[in-house]
Amino acid sequence: MASSMVVGDLRDVNFCFPVRELQNDRVRLVPFAMVPHAELFFQGSANYPELYQYLPYGPYESATEFVKTFIDGRIRPNPGNTLFAIIDKTRSHPDSPSPSQADFAGVIGYLNTDITNLKTEIGFIKILPPFQRTHVTTNAIGLLMQYALNQPSHLRAPGLGLRRVQWQTNALNLKSIRVAERMGFIKEGTLRWDRALSADRGKVGNGTQLREGDLAPGKVGRHTIILAICWDDWENGGREGALHAMAYQNRRRQ
Repeated sequence: MASSMVVGDLRDVNFCFPVRELQNDRVRLVPFAMVPHAELFFQGSANYPELYQYLPYGPYESATEFVKTFIDGRIRPNPGNTLFAIIDKTRSHPDSPSPSQADFAGVIGYLNTDITNLKTEIGFIKILPPFQRTHVTTNAIGLLMQYALNQPSHLRAPGLGLRRVQWQTNALNLKSIRVAERMGFIKEGTLRWDRALSADRGKVGNGTQLREGDLAPGKVGRHTIILAICWDDWENGGREGALHAMAYQNRRRQ
């Protein structure tokens, strides 16, 4: 990769665990930096409001709004949250600046991280449409799984040694559920009426009519599916399963 590559600025990071770049031969996860990642993400996502239809936040009208409400509102103030920019290394060119619109694939992160109970959650996943149905999603998720669940003493990919990694998604987001299960996450249950989402922002609710006199008539209800993979799952075939899923997507891309 070119030595001029712009990487994440750790001064933007307020996470309770150490944060570093994560990568394999296909994908590079870089700690999110305001410059240049915010503008790249907005440019790549502005024409696709459907990226947010299952999420409790977004879409955004500008990069400034994205930074103010999402980065400064959700990520920076909370030491349990951190965000990575996803770079598709197969689309990077050594003679071109990186990241750019050619190889900036989206964002992903950890949230609800609990240093006392040794657990985290993978989320904030927004893969830009040109990079969907490729190796990007599987490899980005796999890299975060490895870093969370591998022991610090692991020789090839040392990690944080956490006990639990969780995944939450809208119960109607079947693609998200399938991706999580393909990566080895196990479905644990459903939180019914877990979220109240603004109906006027294109959000997908549970389809159930609200009762008369509901306190938020302009908001639809969301059921949330909870999945997780724990250290014992990981050590008893989960790691190999995730690596196999990553390798399979890489072969399909070739």
